[in-house]
Amino acid sequence: MKHLFALFVVALVSLAIVGRHARAEGQTIVVASTTSTEDSGLFRYLLPIVQEKTGIQVKVVAQGTGQALDTGRRGDADVVFVHARAAEDKFVAEGFGLKRYPVMYNDFVLIGPKDDPAGIKGRDVVAALETIKDRGAAFISRGDWSGTHLAELRLWKEAGVELSGLRAAWYKEIGQGMGAALNNASSSNAYVLSDRGTWLAFKNRGDLTILVESDKRLFNQYGLILVNPAKYPSVNKEAGQRFIDWLTSPDGQKAIAEFKIGGQQLFYPNANDPNA
Repeated sequence: MKHLFALFVVALVSLAIVGRHARAEGQTIVVASTTSTEDSGLFRYLLPIVQEKTGIQVKVVAQGTGQALDTGRRGDADVVFVHARAAEDKFVAEGFGLKRYPVMYNDFVLIGPKDDPAGIKGRDVVAALETIKDRGAAFISRGDWSGTHLAELRLWKEAGVELSGLRAAWYKEIGQGMGAALNNASSSNAYVLSDRGTWLAFKNRGDLTILVESDKRLFNQYGLILVNPAKYPSVNKEAGQRFIDWLTSPDGQKAIAEFKIGGQQLFYPNANDPNA
């Protein structure tokens, strides 16, 4: 009898361990996100808070927005956290995501050498890009179809600069993330478009400084999308949606607002803005 009771206890303990492992596994999600949220340090600050408040462990795949959305299209992520509104809307319209949630914003800044060889300081961003092109000043482009790269392409278009098939010594596409683009610009004394969050966290500035900012065309909105579980049954719908719900809740929005570097706020929560 004692032997049977001992076996029964062992069985219960084993089931409890299995159940605990299953629950722990169920609380893990993969978020495909932009390099700016990673390079700025936002995730290093935010994800321990998410885990403490929700029990969800988040594994981040940091990529350009285009690549992050492609990761979602393959069903290799539960949530995408990106910043290219037109691409996000297309992702949802094609059935790869359920709904887009605005979460926060910051802005882009045009960075360049302190001596400003093209003379763009004080100009609006379109005039600045026209001047960079006209004077053949060195410009580094991420060239990786990220949200920042897409914003850069939009701004060049507004400046009337045709980049398709461009072969010019002054314009260099590197096909890498924001940190690499800033490092490249620093080492070559070139101009570069950056999100403000990554710039504030960037240490290897050399002679670079912000030359153009506060233009309304530099606004940078971020969105969250749950990958469609009807298309990909492996998507952790419950935990993924809970992650989104917490980030867009008053507590999550407060946590985002409190992330600062050197006393400067990097991201501004706006989940309640219906037009964001």
